[in-house]
Amino acid sequence: MKFKKLFFRADQVGSLLRPPELLSARDDYENKKITFKELKETENLAIAKAVKLQEACGFEVVVDGEFRRENWWIDFVKELSGVEIQEGKVEQAFIAPNTSRVDVADCGHDHEWKYVPKNVLTTGKLSLPQAVTVKDFNFLQSHTSKVAKVTIPSPTRLHFHGGRSAVSKAAYPDIEEFFEDIIQIYRQEIAALEKAGCQYIQIDDPLMTYFISERMREEVKQSGDDPDQRLQQYVQLTNACIHERLPTTTIGIHVCRGNSKSGWIAEGGYERIANEVLGGLKVDHFLLEYDDVRSGDFEPLRFIPSDVGVVLGLVTTKFGHLEKKDDLKRRIDQASHWVDLERLGLSPQCGFASTVEGNIITHDDQWKKLKLVTEVAQEVWGSV
Repeated sequence: MKFKKLFFRADQVGSLLRPPELLSARDDYENKKITFKELKETENLAIAKAVKLQEACGFEVVVDGEFRRENWWIDFVKELSGVEIQEGKVEQAFIAPNTSRVDVADCGHDHEWKYVPKNVLTTGKLSLPQAVTVKDFNFLQSHTSKVAKVTIPSPTRLHFHGGRSAVSKAAYPDIEEFFEDIIQIYRQEIAALEKAGCQYIQIDDPLMTYFISERMREEVKQSGDDPDQRLQQYVQLTNACIHERLPTTTIGIHVCRGNSKSGWIAEGGYERIANEVLGGLKVDHFLLEYDDVRSGDFEPLRFIPSDVGVVLGLVTTKFGHLEKKDDLKRRIDQASHWVDLERLGLSPQCGFASTVEGNIITHDDQWKKLKLVTEVAQEVWGSV
């Protein structure tokens, strides 16, 4: 089939490893050794270089690597009025990677860690003082002739940890008004991006896969909600947030299982959430995590509507070993039993640096993997 919206055979999730000079500049700024302007100049140079490297890999869609962000969601959410970011709880910690792997041990990282994601508290009325990602889009688009993609965190990030207890009852005695304000915020941000000329927006949502995990479902129960009902609520919320997009705007959603320094938070196939999420979200395509056994098989793809694309995240960003082309092609063929080949694309399974520290992988391996994505896409579909 021929897609009416933008769809790339070779895509990428968004974040890239921050180059050493950018990490150094960030540290220098936090320690008041350089000015904000100097930090921005370093970010600009790093993004411009990353764009050229993506183009050299053969991509027709480019990202800014999220080089201006602390992590995939905090920088967006903290720009909203009415929120506070607080430390998370130890029971929400990610599962650490297997540090005995050769490709991890040789990477030169300190992998003694326990990543606990921060949480959001809604302390007042939510609002969007000004568009958050438009300036980033404008800079990215000005440095490429390719399609510039913007990534934004899912609206579910504002609610999952804590549920009703994380939302001020003084500000929102009626919780439905809280969700309505979230919808308006996302519609405003999307409209601002569209006005700036952005045609491809990706929503990042690792939280819907939390409903696969018994551990994370228990957190929902402890907050007083039924997990299945809350998942349905999240699907409806996301659909409402994107409902007013222009006919020319492509919305992709990345649904993974958490990503920080090669760790994760949930595991298990998509089957448990497939009907509600894969069958219920009104997006133009999905970017799905399928790099190892944690992700399950392809059978849940049967729930995806016939006019919706699927980008298969078959290339792992968590470890440095380079996948074999024949293995990737075999898995694409397996997926095509559930979704027609013409509706499939290929990407890494997640970003390379959802948090500023990045995954346990080298820059060289990162670019080899991105080049592999475009080469396999060209060989399978004849285009990227």
